[in-house]
Amino acid sequence: MLQKTRIVTEKTRRKELCPYNRRLHCTAEKSPSPLSRRVHYEAPNQSRAARLPIAGTLAIVGRPNVGKSTLFNRLVGSRRAIVGDEPGITRDRLYGEAEWAGQMLRVIDTGGIIPDDKALIPAEIYRQARVALQEAEAIVMVVDGRTELAAPDLELARLLQRTGKPLLLAVNKMDTLQLEPYAEEFRRLGIRELLPISAETGNGVAELLEHVFRVIPYGEPIAEAEAAEVVEEERAEAEDGVPLESDSEAEEESAPRESKVAIIGRPNVGKSTLLNALTGTGRAIVSPIAGTTRDAVDELVQRDGQTYRFIDTAGIRRKGKTELMAEKLSVVMARKHLEAADVALVLIDAVEGVTASDATIAGYAHESGRSVIIVINKWDLVTTVRTDGKPPADAPLYEEQARRHLKFLSYAPIVFVSASTGKGLNKLYSTLELVAKERRKRIGTGAMNRFLAKVDFERASVPMNKRVRIFYMTQAAVSPPTFILFTDRVVKLHFAYQRFLENQIREAFGFVGSPIWIKNRARNEPRGKK
Repeated sequence: MLQKTRIVTEKTRRKELCPYNRRLHCTAEKSPSPLSRRVHYEAPNQSRAARLPIAGTLAIVGRPNVGKSTLFNRLVGSRRAIVGDEPGITRDRLYGEAEWAGQMLRVIDTGGIIPDDKALIPAEIYRQARVALQEAEAIVMVVDGRTELAAPDLELARLLQRTGKPLLLAVNKMDTLQLEPYAEEFRRLGIRELLPISAETGNGVAELLEHVFRVIPYGEPIAEAEAAEVVEEERAEAEDGVPLESDSEAEEESAPRESKVAIIGRPNVGKSTLLNALTGTGRAIVSPIAGTTRDAVDELVQRDGQTYRFIDTAGIRRKGKTELMAEKLSVVMARKHLEAADVALVLIDAVEGVTASDATIAGYAHESGRSVIIVINKWDLVTTVRTDGKPPADAPLYEEQARRHLKFLSYAPIVFVSASTGKGLNKLYSTLELVAKERRKRIGTGAMNRFLAKVDFERASVPMNKRVRIFYMTQAAVSPPTFILFTDRVVKLHFAYQRFLENQIREAFGFVGSPIWIKNRARNEPRGKK
């Protein structure tokens, strides 16, 4: 009893010192202890992440449903991983970055490991976790502190100890001080560094990060003065709204721009297979089971001086077809990643053809302003290795049929590929490079007005009361290309008028694969008035 009282007293003292738990209430002391060097634990932003060194890589592993993804989200500061009560939600490994005391940490979330399970999905999850263990400099094994110690925990602990890498044990779901003494029961796993945490509330996460940076074998630590300088620069940037360092345009010219490419489509059309083929890795789990992918999986690829971040999303299906909460959340996350991308690869199964669901998904990409490439996958199954006795499919005829179902994507190029064999990938890469370039194209106002003077608007089938007089035209934005017409009156452009003008712009300037947005404004209309 006395020993438990001492443990509770010590945990209370550490919790009071922990900056993670005081971030909303307390201010920094003049002489902070090692556990209170940072009062606020904040997610890293791009400006800071670009300047701080990566201290090392941390892999989060454990059995299913112990809170690994919750801890991962807590460390990276966003809902990057889908979290729910259903076990086995996470399957592919996910990457993120955590910042602590002026240092960056690369974090890998893995699926629940069951080493003896030989089923396809658990075996693939185990394979993905092994890759994460090989990449990591330190490992955190997460266990559920509210359940009894089980044989799979002992087996997994022995497996992780054999890696020879620094290993920490995080006893999760210790939401109250009364529960923390029970974490000592997990000493039987033989892991020396044991820390009770609550990934849901954040209790103990600061101490976990302190121990991680203490055991990671990285190079010279960043000096405290340098870390303070980085923090001060970031604060000044936030206040001024402009970076303090060299001109950002010069930075963009020196480094190739990263194009985010979302791979979207119905379940089981080959999205994960295409990601693996484009990246040349086994990054995503592939199986014949529809709905295998849940979390969005991304991979960075550099090719011909261009940088692409491919994002494999979960299969999008109708609301009535999703039953499990994890499936519903995966569809929401897929839509979210689509809206954050530059280019969308809309995958269509060549065997099944264009369906109503394909048209709906393509409509999501079109309405969100993403550039679109229509990818007809599994083309080999209807041509060279066709087994139903029918003649091989004709590409021009198939494209004509596809465009008849996707009339609103007349600007999107169509590429025929076979992700399983790699056929057509070079054509896809060249098309992707062209579309990404066209999306960022900007036309000068002089060129636009010279083009406008040559357009015969009498050819546009528009009612007279909907016609407007255009004084001049300018491109206001890129990604997607956005044009503003300055007209003689405030009236919504007739759809036929807008479509005619869009076709004329494409004929003159291209913009392959990118939607064109056209807005009109009366010449004397105030800017704030819509």
